[in-house]
This record gives sequence, C-alpha cells and structure tokens, in this order.
Amino acid sequence: MIAILLIAAVLRFYDLNLVPLHHDEGVNGNFLVKLVREGAYQYDPENYHGPTLYYFAAWFPWLTRLLFGVAARDHYGLTTITIRCVPALFGLATIGLVFPLRRRLGTIATLSAALMLAVSPGAVYLSRYFIHETQFAFFTLGIVVAGLRFYDTRNPTWLVLASASAALLFATKETAMISMGVLLIAFGLTHVYRRFFRNVLAQSSGKSRRPMPQKSAFRTFLDEFGKTNLAISAAIAIAVFLFLNILFYSSFFRNSQGIFDALKTFQIWTKTGQTAHVQPLLTYFRWLFRQESPLLLLGVIGAFLVVLKPKNSLALFSALWAFGLIAAYSLIPYKTPWLVLNFIPPLALIAGYVVQQIWELERGQIRMVAMVLFIAVAVSTYQTIDLNFINYDNDDTYYVYVYAHTRRGTLDLVRNIEQIANEREGKQTGITIVSPDYWPLPWYLRDYKRTAYFGQMAPSTEALIIAKDSQKAEIEANFGELYRQVPSNDANGSFELRPGVRLLLYLRRNRL
Repeated sequence: MIAILLIAAVLRFYDLNLVPLHHDEGVNGNFLVKLVREGAYQYDPENYHGPTLYYFAAWFPWLTRLLFGVAARDHYGLTTITIRCVPALFGLATIGLVFPLRRRLGTIATLSAALMLAVSPGAVYLSRYFIHETQFAFFTLGIVVAGLRFYDTRNPTWLVLASASAALLFATKETAMISMGVLLIAFGLTHVYRRFFRNVLAQSSGKSRRPMPQKSAFRTFLDEFGKTNLAISAAIAIAVFLFLNILFYSSFFRNSQGIFDALKTFQIWTKTGQTAHVQPLLTYFRWLFRQESPLLLLGVIGAFLVVLKPKNSLALFSALWAFGLIAAYSLIPYKTPWLVLNFIPPLALIAGYVVQQIWELERGQIRMVAMVLFIAVAVSTYQTIDLNFINYDNDDTYYVYVYAHTRRGTLDLVRNIEQIANEREGKQTGITIVSPDYWPLPWYLRDYKRTAYFGQMAPSTEALIIAKDSQKAEIEANFGELYRQVPSNDANGSFELRPGVRLLLYLRRNRL
C-alpha cells in the first residue's frame, strides 16, 4: 500500500511547474488570486463550476505565507506549485479511498485497482491540472466508501460523511446531478439483479419451486439499525448536506445570491451541454481505448464476468457505475477529455476484480496474475510518463487529454517578459495586451501591476506590447519605429500560445 501511494505521489507531485497552465487553469487561477489577495469570491453560475476548488486551494498560499513569510517573488504564496498541490493531493487521496474497500472487493483486487489508478495516464495528468475534476472524482468515490462503511458498521458517522461528500460534490461541479443519478441507479440495479439471480439459480437447481421468503439486505439492516435511529441519522445527514452547500455557494455567508445561483446553474449548463464541445456518441470509448486501454479492456471483461456470475455486489455495482457513467455522458453532446476522469476510479475497481478472479484460479494463479497486472501497469506507466513529462502539450489525436493546451513556448514568452522587466522597472513594468487570445497569461503576469488587457488594438506607451501574429501589420502601422519585436526561438519569431494561436512580443525602444 505504501509503495503504491509513493509511486502515485511521485507521478503527481514531481515538477509541477513543468507544464504551462491550460486556459481553464489560468481562469481558475485568476479567481483564486482575487480570493487570496482580496478575500473576495462570488459564485457565478455561468462561469467555471463550483466554489470548492478555490476555497480548498486558498489554504495553500495562506499556509505557505504563514510558514515561510513573504516570498521573494510572490507576496501572497501564490505559485503554480501551490495551486496544483490541491488536485495532486486529491488525486492521491482518491487512491487512498480504494484501500478501505478491501473487505468487500478482496485484497488482490484492491491493491491492483489502487496500482492501476496510481499509474493511469488520465488520473495523473488531471491530478496535475488546477481544475475541478480531481476533487469531483474524490468526492464521488467518497460517497461510495462512506456509504458502504455505514452499511457495514451501522455507525451513523459514516452516513454524515457520505452526505458531506455528496454536498461537496454538488459544490464542486454541476455534473454532480449526473453522477448521483448513476450511483443511485447502479445501487438499485445491483440489489434487484442479485435477488433476481439468486431466485433463478434456486429454481434452476430444483431445490424448491417456492423458496422460503427471506429478508432483503435492506430489511435486515433496518431491523438491526432501527427506524428511529435511521430517521435521526438521515435528518442530520440532510442538514449537513444543506449546510455545506449553503456555506460554499454563499461564499461563507457573504453572498446570499450564490445560494439561488447554485440552482440556476443546472438550467444554464443544460443548454451548454447541447451546444459546446459537441462530439460523436462513441467518443469516450475511443478516448479510453487510446489512453486507458488496460482499464477499458479489463473493465469490459470484469463487467461480463460479474453480470454472468454476480457473486460480488461491489464488483457488480462498480461495473454498473463505470459503464452507466460512460453511457450517460455519451448521450450528452458535450464531451471533453477531463470528464473521462469520472470513469477511471470505477473502471479501476472492476479491473482489479478481474485480477482477483484470476488469482482465485486453481492452477497457475500467481504467474497469470503477475503477467496480467504487469502488462496493464507497464502499458499505463509508459503512457503516463510519455503524456505527463514528454508530450504534455502535443495536440496529436493520440494524446486525447491534451485538449487545446497551452504550448511550452508560452513559458519562453514569460521568461522574456521577466528578463526585460528586471532590466526596466521590475513588477512596475507596463504591459499592454492587444491580442484577443491571452489566457493563461493573467496568471503568469498577476504581479505586474500595470498590465492592461484590451483584446484589440489600442494605443500604448508602455514598455511591452503583446499582440497576436495576425495583428502584426496593425502594430507596425500604429507604432512604427517606436517598438521592436522581441523574437522567440521559433523560426517565425512568434510564441505559440496554443494550437492556431501565436503571439508577438514588442519592446519599446526608449524609456519613458
């Protein structure tokens, strides 16, 4: 277990500065800067999902500032590493949540599932991304783990924790409605299918045409726990759910409108789901096959095994959960690679179940298990290293998680700006940005007090101007010989922001 967590930690935390921030990371970072520096955040249902990411992330710069004082380059403890520590920690914690499932899934299955989740290309890539998905996956699995612990121990604390996880899930992203719906359907189908399968098996064995009625698992649980205790526990759980949602959406009771906007968001994102990022029906299966093939193939095999012989309720639930989510998200026209992370934890659980079944074979079990697990882990590990540390900005169709990502050349642009600023007025160096495309530059230029974002051609007397390559003629016409272009290492002298977007950097020839 420790070795698996160590592997996962190295893959998630090593060189978090390596990959330039994605457009969405830059926007999220901008919200975080305002929260940390001004203590201000208001939930907007039309922008970038729920508030939990920002409030959890704010603790890192606050804690960094408390422990280490005023940093030399950042007076608020805001760095790429500190903000990306949040998804990295949640990614690591998601793997930790797999281990409590050992009693129900099996030791070999649990260890295999945790290992495959630890080295999953998508799970690692998105754990190094300052977006909501890794938290979302953690809270979803948290609901399952806490719910099972409540059923097994009859301890109402676990029900409250399950409710808290559900509340934080809804406060993280509006797609919580989809995930909760699939979880409930998978739970119901698991219960119904196992009872149906037992009845069919009893009739086919000829033991009894009229089997003696037996209490359902829920009835047994209810008799042991007590209706009154369940009612009280459920009431507390509901209160916790409402309190946490109100707490986060109201910006800790400073923005009551956020509570109503939390409901409004479902209407807004329902429309968005029909018009933005539209992809074909089978897109998720194609993406999974390209970069998560071990999980997909073992998941399909495990689903067939557990449907044919549903002796393990958690394995059956995981299969219904995994492929129910894939089906639900596939039916929605809106499709993005980061949504694939929702499928990875349940696929890992059912893949681990396959390894457990091989382990339980009578002959050749150790050799077979080692071979299957080695191949699955080796393929995923190779893809993970290739994706996360080599081709992290390669928009080739094979690298499905690289979705309109910021090019590494953007960091060259930032380094040029820093070098010029050090020779001029430091953080007081003026920067005029006339390019209509500039995210995630606001994150990298957050400490430059005289930075203006016009998004179109505008007059300027500042030391630096950043323009899009298509604006070159306008720059020359408007500023003539006042500015000279600062070339990049690229052949055409521009800095590639992301596929199809190139920026030009201009330096004023004289100081003002």
